[in-house]
Amino acid sequence: MSLALVHSRAQVGVLAPAVIVEAHLANGLPALTLVGLPEATVKESKDRVRSAILNSGLEFPARRITLNLAPADLPKDGGRFDLAIALGILAANGQMPAAALHGIECLGELALSGALRPVQGVLPAALAAREAGRALVVPKENAEEACLASGLVVYAVEHLLELVGHLSGQQPLNAYQANGLLLHSRPYPDLCEVQGQLAAKRALLIAAAGAHNLLFSGPPGTGKTLLASRLPGLLPALDEREALEVAAIQSVASPVPLSSWPQRPFRHPHHSASGAALVGGGSRPQPGEITLAHHGVLFLDELPEFERRVLEVLREPLENGGWYSHIFSGATGGPRWPRHTPTFVTRPKPKARLARTP
Repeated sequence: MSLALVHSRAQVGVLAPAVIVEAHLANGLPALTLVGLPEATVKESKDRVRSAILNSGLEFPARRITLNLAPADLPKDGGRFDLAIALGILAANGQMPAAALHGIECLGELALSGALRPVQGVLPAALAAREAGRALVVPKENAEEACLASGLVVYAVEHLLELVGHLSGQQPLNAYQANGLLLHSRPYPDLCEVQGQLAAKRALLIAAAGAHNLLFSGPPGTGKTLLASRLPGLLPALDEREALEVAAIQSVASPVPLSSWPQRPFRHPHHSASGAALVGGGSRPQPGEITLAHHGVLFLDELPEFERRVLEVLREPLENGGWYSHIFSGATGGPRWPRHTPTFVTRPKPKARLARTP
């Protein structure tokens, strides 16, 4: 069979839309064409995949190869499609059964040796694969993260040959078993450690109970920052759905620290932060501080030090909450980011002017 289909996942914000990698082999001069709105990193996968297949002792077909990443209107970036592209070429060339690819989804970047390298954004893809009823194949370094989606069958692979042997039925792999995730959160700073400040403590309790935004105003050294750091400890523990949402955002922004999976985030951006840093954006859209504080606390210390235009871009997320979208630059569009978090801000109290007595 000269046509093979492999399921994979793209990354758009905290969502993981389905991508089907179609590989077709035809007679003609040897060439490899990649279509489907690939970014520069995806275009480079042609050379990585060819070297990985050859260095794994497999045959790279000397035929005209056409690869389509569907849907064609969805931008694809990163090296996450390397594994799916390699499997599609091998299946279309008859080196493994194409039918074995129907029940799995693949994510992973290939080294020139055929080894698999970890990628970001695995947890959103794992949750989507679970909803689709398919197993997920990921690099071994991403297996713990993928197992956060309970009930999902995860295969952890270190080399391309391992997966080819599994799909060919020669050396079946066992589903990955997580070593055990930390299901209790680390202790937060305790409010009882703060002496006095009864009125401020009561305001904290009210804000935590109703998820209200809070403004503290006072002279330096009165404990505004100290009190703010105690607010996450007053909030209830994250349930499984909330914890997965927080972990999915962390997975997109940076590798997920599994030890802090059920931890409510506490974000404390510097007053020189730009609008894009707070609400997200860029040529390759990334979540901002307000999204990274999802189900946690966003702490804006010394509010008057922030630029006015930066504070203005917070208006829509603060007023509407829920999911919001914002486009700062770039042609890749603006993904929608979640935002469910109280905002804690402080400002210094203006100094009193003392009249000089004669």
